[in-house]
Amino acid sequence: MTDLLNVTLLGIIEGITEFLPISSTGHLLIAERWLGQRSDLFNIVIQAGAILAVCLIYRQRIVALLSSWRDPAQRDYLAKLIVAFLITAVLGLIAVKHGFQLPTQLNGVAWALIIGGFWMIAAEQIAARRPASSKVTWTVAILVGIAQMVAGLFPGTSRSGATIFIALLAGTNNRSAASEFAFLVGIPTMFAASGYELFDKYHHGQIDNVNWTAVAIGFVVSTIVAFISVKWLLHYIQTRRFTVFAVYRIIFGVLLLTLLPAAG
Repeated sequence: MTDLLNVTLLGIIEGITEFLPISSTGHLLIAERWLGQRSDLFNIVIQAGAILAVCLIYRQRIVALLSSWRDPAQRDYLAKLIVAFLITAVLGLIAVKHGFQLPTQLNGVAWALIIGGFWMIAAEQIAARRPASSKVTWTVAILVGIAQMVAGLFPGTSRSGATIFIALLAGTNNRSAASEFAFLVGIPTMFAASGYELFDKYHHGQIDNVNWTAVAIGFVVSTIVAFISVKWLLHYIQTRRFTVFAVYRIIFGVLLLTLLPAAG
């Protein structure tokens, strides 16, 4: 019963933090210090649950992109999503081939939260000085693909934060448009990561060692909570900046560095 509660809490944390620019991986690494460490497969699959929530929210947009590809504007946008995903996928495979392991040190997470917080404040101020634009350029698509990979290498960076704010800096300075592209490109990215982990477990004969009950509960909880979280965020950013999330990151990072001796 205790383990099921812990899994549920991890699903809630993932659902809340995956699309808020505060780093889901960083929060999961911190939470697992008290709720029990989980496998990479568990963490990636519950992230895929959060991505499923985005599929539900953007279902009409996704259907339009896939069914109206003859329309030049839709085809162009879809092509940019594909390129951004492929850049992340290729860089990710290179990292895996070279034996990259996700760093789990909390001091690294803390510094990533703090630095990212100040970077978010600066990026949004710079973007606000430029003429308003909802257009996603090829430069934005390429940089978003790179940003996803950078976020994956450094827990605490935040995939959504990195992609949204690189889009804002690169020219898509409408918060809703930047968020939409960042969220949509996360769909194939996270589903591909989940599929890769499942294949890797199967290939190495470890599939029977997976606690599928825990994975399933975390997935469902993450999906439900992420759906609510993203709906709220999309409404919030219509009239407000991301400043509150940047301040949260800075305060949380400083507190984490202060408490590191006790936490470690």
